[in-house]
Amino acid sequence: MKRTLLPGLLLLLVIGVTARLLASAIPAANVLIITIILGLITGNTYGIPDWATAGVGTHKIWLKVGIVVMGASVALDRVVAAGPTILLLAVVTVATTVLVVELLARFVFSIHEETGSLLAAGSSICGVSAVVAIAESISADKTHIAYAATTVLLFDAVTLFVYPLIGHALDLSSTVFGIWAGLTMLSTGPVTAAGFAFSDTAGQWALVVKLIRNSLIGFAAIAYALHYASQSTTDTAEGISSRTRFLWDTFPKFILGFLGLVIVANLNLLSSQQIASLLNASDWAFLLAFAGLGLEIQLDDFRSTGYRPVLVVLIGLLVTATTTLLVVTTLF
Repeated sequence: MKRTLLPGLLLLLVIGVTARLLASAIPAANVLIITIILGLITGNTYGIPDWATAGVGTHKIWLKVGIVVMGASVALDRVVAAGPTILLLAVVTVATTVLVVELLARFVFSIHEETGSLLAAGSSICGVSAVVAIAESISADKTHIAYAATTVLLFDAVTLFVYPLIGHALDLSSTVFGIWAGLTMLSTGPVTAAGFAFSDTAGQWALVVKLIRNSLIGFAAIAYALHYASQSTTDTAEGISSRTRFLWDTFPKFILGFLGLVIVANLNLLSSQQIASLLNASDWAFLLAFAGLGLEIQLDDFRSTGYRPVLVVLIGLLVTATTTLLVVTTLF
């Protein structure tokens, strides 16, 4: 197994180290964005070799590791103080996005109901992970899953570059930008990259807020399963005979590790040197994660999506992002 993973891991490491060298030579350059760009160029120019596929596929694990370890740098008092407001904003933003995307998909663009629901889930909660979770809960067709997942990946690739540009153009504070990105961007990886591309504070806020959104996936999966079960003669809700178990099965459990490390660090159980070491480890984990993210963004895949799913998500994102930014700017 180690022999299988090692070549791909070395490829991720080479891309990450190269990005670090370039970032150190280019003023104001962000290493995570450069890492993704290098991965994207490599993946679309040469593809991912068979010998590297297994190792490159670990990039999602490295993202979770980086997020968990990043918990050591989060100030718990700030999170607790903003907690109720952030939770309310997350719930309202998710609900609004689902409603807007569902209405657009069904009544404006006449997209298949399953595809519309998968687009709504991916746009509102946690990107492709939400698409997969909701697809399992409603037994969605593989074609609909592919359309939704590809559309989400397209917006992941675009927003991780566009959001920091908008944030700087509007002269947003780090707190406002981080909360806004965490509430409205689609997938966890791009949210993290965009947040830390803006500033360390923005990255921490973006990560915390995004994890709160991610934790809602189980409730959304149950709601969709029950909705589709009520429309079918077959029991599509069979997989949720135990709602508590289903919530646990769909819950992104790495969040618990993140929260655990936040608590440990804020109880002063870690020395400053230990925290510094953990943050350094987090930086390297993110490099591997975003190198893999860039490698797996295949531009040719976007040609098969069609314009209607793209327009649905685009309009939904514009509505929720604009509204949310106005609210967050007012509150913070």
